[in-house]
Amino acid sequence: MSSARQLQRGRLIRLALRCAGLLALVWATSPAQAALEWHLADGPLTPEEAAASRTLLEHTSTILPPQLVQQLDRQITVEWIDTLPTEVIGRATPGGQVQLNRRFLPALIAGDDAILPAGRTHDTLQRELVATLVHEIAHFYDRGLYVPDDHQRLLRRCQAQHDALGGIGLPSECRGQISRRYTLSDDPRLLDLAGWPEQVGARGQRETENRQLARTPDDYELTSPREFVAVNLEYFLSDPQYRCRRPALHAYFARHFDWAPRFEQNCANELPFINAGLDSSSPALGWLDPERIYQVHYLLAEPNDAWASRWGHSMLRLVMCAPGRPRGPECLLDLEHHLVLSFRAFVNDVQLSSWDGLIGNYPSRLFLLPLNQVVDEYTKQELRSLSSIPLRLSRAQQISLAGRAAEMHWSYDGTYYFISNNCAVETLKLLRSGSDHQALRDLDSITPIGLLSSLEARGMADTSVLQNRSEALRKGWYFDSYRERYQQMYSVVRERLEVPPNAVEDWLDWSAGDRQRWFAKADYRTAAALLLLEQAALHRLALTIRHELKERYLSGDRLADPDLSETADFMRQAMVESSFLSSPAQLLPEGYGLPQPGEWQALRETSGARQRELLDLLESLDQGAQRLLTPEQLTELESARANISQLGDLLRQLHRDAGGLELP
Repeated sequence: MSSARQLQRGRLIRLALRCAGLLALVWATSPAQAALEWHLADGPLTPEEAAASRTLLEHTSTILPPQLVQQLDRQITVEWIDTLPTEVIGRATPGGQVQLNRRFLPALIAGDDAILPAGRTHDTLQRELVATLVHEIAHFYDRGLYVPDDHQRLLRRCQAQHDALGGIGLPSECRGQISRRYTLSDDPRLLDLAGWPEQVGARGQRETENRQLARTPDDYELTSPREFVAVNLEYFLSDPQYRCRRPALHAYFARHFDWAPRFEQNCANELPFINAGLDSSSPALGWLDPERIYQVHYLLAEPNDAWASRWGHSMLRLVMCAPGRPRGPECLLDLEHHLVLSFRAFVNDVQLSSWDGLIGNYPSRLFLLPLNQVVDEYTKQELRSLSSIPLRLSRAQQISLAGRAAEMHWSYDGTYYFISNNCAVETLKLLRSGSDHQALRDLDSITPIGLLSSLEARGMADTSVLQNRSEALRKGWYFDSYRERYQQMYSVVRERLEVPPNAVEDWLDWSAGDRQRWFAKADYRTAAALLLLEQAALHRLALTIRHELKERYLSGDRLADPDLSETADFMRQAMVESSFLSSPAQLLPEGYGLPQPGEWQALRETSGARQRELLDLLESLDQGAQRLLTPEQLTELESARANISQLGDLLRQLHRDAGGLELP
């Protein structure tokens, strides 16, 4: 082809493209593709006021999602009026207009932010005015005012038939139309993320109270799902940090509109959390890196006879790979890095009361704990085994769940009910909102074991890992209760000494003096078993005494003795001071959502100081607690310690008698 013909062909192509662009422009601006239009109401506006108003409206239009602009196919009149209350910036009218408070118009022109009412969440007057317009536009969109005329006629016809039939029976064209009048605020996914989850045992019914109370950008969002949508659209469209502070909601709005604002904002890879392990060797501020998650497990503590534990306890385990290790099965062995997500009743006064648990007197909060501590707590202290069952979640679902858990850790302050809002219910809600797994959308369970059965039945939980007990123990899918080990040791004691109790618990409940009378008959193997059991008995006794002290001095009258009263005050203060471990939002009075890098240094300093204060307080409490013990408790503690010392001496003597080397 000659160069002249190539040039001519290029010109024709460019001309065709220009014509196509012109046709597209004409089509986009034709009545068939009409969109949202602003109309500035006629009134006594000076040219300067009118120009400032149009600039405000034009700026608002530029930040709205294109889908919203196209679907909200109507003209919206904006009017400055003098009759709004002083602190009100603007409002929508039932007729679909937006009224703005005229007292702010001169300040808008002058750029004067001093007139901004106290308590507003956007930092300049212009941003508050834009947010007000966005807020009301969001309501118009959410109410479905953009619905085309033919669809509105269908809705009216369906509503008439619905009313005539008493709400029962509709033709096929009407099914789903009556209940779907809103676009966002009745979306189950949005409601899960926003804090109005499904009620247990009442499918389709939502919680009426939003308990995601902490670190909210505006308390007004908690009043209703509609206001939640409007407030969050303000921040979605105007705050560059919204994607990092509320990642799940940002992702929801971005999917809904198939669009998101373009801000120069990179989110941190790691998510901050407060480590509730209270380990003096580890900082209070921890970091969760979703990229290091290999698996998510359903972690189930077996039931025991205690009122609050008779159904077991539901938790989630994040199998975290050690830093630098590629994701793979080897990460199961990195136990020191694994984290546990555990909803618990935070009790800052006395031991759990069955009545208080039924009527909801306990806050329910999401604790993040080291796996090793949780294993010790259940297997050694409570003598309960743990099953860790892998959940079949996609990589995206694992990451989303971790992010959602971090968000709830900083925002959620629920109410714990043993029946209707217990650990199983809370865990299910976190799984549902975090993963958005299809199998969870209509799942309902109020018991930990029942939830596991349902997850298994729906193909989400792989319980096959528990079939080979030795392999499950080796790979960390099962953590056996120390009761089994204690029972094995006790079987040796029973066989050699013929002691009366059948079960190890009965032996441990004997007084230290009753147990001590059998020591003299012990051989080397029996003495070793007795020593292990005596250490367990001392630990069990210490837990019982701690429980009794809490009940006696935190719920009853103060002691008359000033010294004893001071120690009781230490105990009460320690319970209050520890609240930041489950409610970390109190460490950051400003900001909303997930803490951002600009807040990390203050968070690190504040959490570290609170941790040190709490550890010092606990040390003072340990030193003074002995003065609170009854004579009987003191005698039993001293006798148990003496038993351990005696058994140690006996083992060394038996070892020497057998010709062995000296034991330490």
